[in-house]
Amino acid sequence: MRPVDEKILETMRDEGNMTPNALEQLDVTVANYASNRLSKMADYGLVERVAQGLYRITDEGEAFLNEELDASELESVDDLE
Repeated sequence: MRPVDEKILETMRDEGNMTPNALEQLDVTVANYASNRLSKMADYGLVERVAQGLYRITDEGEAFLNEELDASELESVDDLE
């Protein structure tokens, strides 16, 4: 996890489904970097892709923000398959 990841998740919790461009418009981070971080967080189940370029926070992402889930305990979705 990177420091910006928590800010992305918090914004998604507050605002709903987000695109990288929307995160840039809200001054969370630049769109290209947001796209990379969203992809990485999707790999670990914190967000899920609902459409091309559109992501939503998952229950795991909510649990992380509520300090009910330690990011060091996350496994890549690819590792589980």
